[in-house]
Amino acid sequence: MRVLHVASEVYPLIKTGGLADVAAALPAALMRIGVDARILVPGYPAVLDKLADLRPVRTLADPWTNGGTVLMKGTTPDGVPCYVVDAPEMYGRPGNPYLGPDGKDWPDNHFRFALLSWTAAWIAGDDGGRRWRPDVVHGHDWQAGLAPAYLTLGGGPRAATVLTIHNIAYQGLFPASLLGPLQLPASSFSVDGLEYYDQIGFLKAGLFYSDRITTVSPTYAEEIQSPDGGWGLHGLLASRAGDLWGILNGVDYDVWSPDTDPHIVQRYDAGHLDAKAANKSALQAEFRLDVRADAPLFGVVSRLTPMKGFDLLLSAIPPLVEQGAQFALLGSGEGWLEDGFRSLEEQFPGQVGVFLGYDEPLSHRVQAGCDVILLPSRSEPCGLIQLYGLRYGTLPLVRRAGGLADTVADAQDWAIDRGEATGFVFDNASVDELLWACRRALALWREPERWRSVQRAAMARDFSWTASARRYLDMYRSVYADD
Repeated sequence: MRVLHVASEVYPLIKTGGLADVAAALPAALMRIGVDARILVPGYPAVLDKLADLRPVRTLADPWTNGGTVLMKGTTPDGVPCYVVDAPEMYGRPGNPYLGPDGKDWPDNHFRFALLSWTAAWIAGDDGGRRWRPDVVHGHDWQAGLAPAYLTLGGGPRAATVLTIHNIAYQGLFPASLLGPLQLPASSFSVDGLEYYDQIGFLKAGLFYSDRITTVSPTYAEEIQSPDGGWGLHGLLASRAGDLWGILNGVDYDVWSPDTDPHIVQRYDAGHLDAKAANKSALQAEFRLDVRADAPLFGVVSRLTPMKGFDLLLSAIPPLVEQGAQFALLGSGEGWLEDGFRSLEEQFPGQVGVFLGYDEPLSHRVQAGCDVILLPSRSEPCGLIQLYGLRYGTLPLVRRAGGLADTVADAQDWAIDRGEATGFVFDNASVDELLWACRRALALWREPERWRSVQRAAMARDFSWTASARRYLDMYRSVYADD
């Protein structure tokens, strides 16, 4: 089976979040089970610089660049064939792939990601068998949402289509006046099409026109069919419940494993947890915290938004610091949250450390050095940070939402005794419940033998991509069963 993955970012070529990790690891995992998987990604400068053996395939006569687009092909570090849409006027810009220097969306994002989808449809088109052609076009998030629309609205035989929702809150909404410039027929602008409250919805297009829809955890698949979790798309998703699959993301343990990680101070495994202490001391020093083995260290690696629950954490940190806890935060996001955590760093020197921005090696050191990793999210489609924490013996403390509910087992006494507990879970998005969960973590941390037993149970959990890749293959095959 031939599958083309269409994504706006792919690790390690370009990354702003977990989408890049998935877009890299899933095709590689599919290749290991016999699928001919390939990737299509925009030609950002970082992609062109990092991709191995890059060479031109074809000049494309797309509707937007006046012959300035070249389809390139290379190979990712994982050995996955990767097509690149080399269109300098669209993608030849420094920095963030979505935002300009002013921190706002690039004003032509509609054309930039329409070109990505249009190219996917071109690759999937029939040219008499003269080139590689996918059986399935698998798009990721709104940036690839028009690919199923172009394939369906173009008429004639087409590849099967799949769209994965990584976060339904991000939908790619643009004015209805762009329908013609985006090469979309007037008939598509309806409720039974890509219209979303009088706008063009790129994600809505993908959900309506795809043969299958997936999202990144079973619980999130249920949540997005409800008014509270569906962001206005719950009716469409509920009507397509039979085509909606919730498949957990996996972890690339070649990248995320403390026994091989090149970014950490001291490597370790479940049988040598004492070695984790060296990583904690080094991380405390790196974040300008007091270097104390007897201080429980909580970590954060995240975008800083209320959706992730970090407004709750702002209020929870002071009483926890009074109980001896330390905090190391790596992330960036909304200005008022950044300012709030900076203020706490100034208020509690030696106990709160903040690094605003993103640094991939540092994110590994946070996982290796902390005792607890925090994800107090109001909504979390899957989450990868908690999966990394499990592998590193850094116990996740999470709200029961989406993939967090599917992957972390609460450290109740009976679960600890059975060897099933792997972290700490709370239900309601409130400061009081977050504090309750943190205090439970502090209490267990002060029982070293029981803490170690939970660490070992967490590190034994297997969230490798193999099982998830097989589920995706089952889903691809289900499309053909419908034909």
